[in-house]
Amino acid sequence: MGNPNLSRLYETHSLTQDQILEYLKCADPVDGPTYFIRKYIKIVHVDRGLVPFDLWDFQEEIINTVNNNRFVICKMARQSGKSTTLLSYLLWYILFNENVSVAILANKGATSRELLGRLQLAYEWIPKWLQQGIGIWNKGYVELANGSKILAESTSAASVRGRTFNIVMLDEFAFVQNNLAVEFFQSTFPTISSGQSTKVLIVSTPKGMNLFYKMWTDAIEKRNDYIPIDVDWRKVPGRDEAWREMMIRNTSPEQFDQEFECNFLGSSHTLISGAKLKQLVWMNAFAIEDKDEFGQLDIYEPPVKGRTYVIVCDVSRGQGLDYQAFSVIDVSSIPYMQVAKYRNNRLSPMTYPNLIERTGRKYNDAFVLVEINDIGQQVVDILHYDLSYDNLLKLSMKGKQGQNISGGYKKQIQFGVRTTTPVKRIGCSNLKSLIENDKLIIKDFDTISELTTFVSVKESFAAEEGCNDDLAMSLVLFGWLVNQRVFKETVGTDIRTSLEREQYEAMEADYLPPPMINTGLEIPGMVDDEGDIWNAVDDIKNRYPYDDPNKGWGRL
Repeated sequence: MGNPNLSRLYETHSLTQDQILEYLKCADPVDGPTYFIRKYIKIVHVDRGLVPFDLWDFQEEIINTVNNNRFVICKMARQSGKSTTLLSYLLWYILFNENVSVAILANKGATSRELLGRLQLAYEWIPKWLQQGIGIWNKGYVELANGSKILAESTSAASVRGRTFNIVMLDEFAFVQNNLAVEFFQSTFPTISSGQSTKVLIVSTPKGMNLFYKMWTDAIEKRNDYIPIDVDWRKVPGRDEAWREMMIRNTSPEQFDQEFECNFLGSSHTLISGAKLKQLVWMNAFAIEDKDEFGQLDIYEPPVKGRTYVIVCDVSRGQGLDYQAFSVIDVSSIPYMQVAKYRNNRLSPMTYPNLIERTGRKYNDAFVLVEINDIGQQVVDILHYDLSYDNLLKLSMKGKQGQNISGGYKKQIQFGVRTTTPVKRIGCSNLKSLIENDKLIIKDFDTISELTTFVSVKESFAAEEGCNDDLAMSLVLFGWLVNQRVFKETVGTDIRTSLEREQYEAMEADYLPPPMINTGLEIPGMVDDEGDIWNAVDDIKNRYPYDDPNKGWGRL
């Protein structure tokens, strides 16, 4: 292509004795990467143009960690040289190893090609006697004379399917759509991990509580094999408190907290408060069932004889977009507990009822509530007529007034619930109270992740763009369900009464002691010798139960 900085495919070089010794130093598998990068790699500095890459201490630590470990995950601040550091290592790797393949994957194809362009620029400024001849050289692919290759593509399930790679680098992985990130690992990670020396390098600035957040947390708590590297703004030379104040002044505290402090923040304006979302803790599934036939049912608590369960189901068309999703919730006592969860965007609506029925019977013939806005009516019909599932929750229709859970036979009866505006409004309000008051315990990561992106949209709540809310909506329907009279009678718990009681007790604890009043009059039964005007209230409390709102102290 007429580029004088590159060696041709069959070009030869005569090396001096010093060059041979230098080549051996660079090719050393232990100290070679850092030596080669410091001496021969050049990068474009934003102020000074093309300059030698003088590694900072934390960048050298990253190079050594990557060189000595197979799985590395880096949580790094913006503009800390995270991508440049890993690209420099990849350039060393393909130069001094024969017949190896490397993939650079980013959230967008243009971003990955830009990263490969930076590697190509560094390659051009390496002395020709260190270079390999060029076989293929374009914006998305490079092949060298030693048989080594490097590919740049976007992160997706099909990006590296069917290919073999020695190293896969995932750049800005937190910014990949969560469903694509999950599909990528499901389809390609078994191939990558099958080798003995293959590597996966993940690097990103945090963005919410997604798969990157889960993998990072699992690495910190040693639930996976990734080596975590944490780099915030303080480790970058030249950044001090004055720089921090300037950045916050020109951006926002929230943006600085996420992009430079590297804290995992959920979306703004979420249904559940950000402070509460940070406190939610997921657990690994106790068991995984039906993985081959239906996808994956994650079980966090096995069924217990005598306990009562509810399955709340969200239905999609099973075409790879929205998910078939349900949560199994133990409602025997407060706090309610999520004990199992299912989510799959490939399962047919015709097969979905079989999994619901099987799971329902496993969990003591659980009560089942199905959302029927779209294809859900077919799911309900199969459950009722074909599978003869008895514990489907019925609704009585009341025209414009809405729909209520039915406890008996009425003229207008339907199985399942239609998610109308009133249903969603009540469900969102109750769900917020349940979770923020620790009356509903969520154990599943995917559910928590959806709640972090379940945000205010106009006058309602929905998933923000590029995210899903199928599990979140199953909980919204559960929030609506707990407000229904027949649910309270069947389960024997009333979450609203419990919350009201706690709020009353907290409010009563905040009151100042009643004043001492002496009017000179004595009213029998109202004021005792000490003038305690609350005696009358205490008397009513003893006579009437709190649960009757029309009498006694409940009404007072």
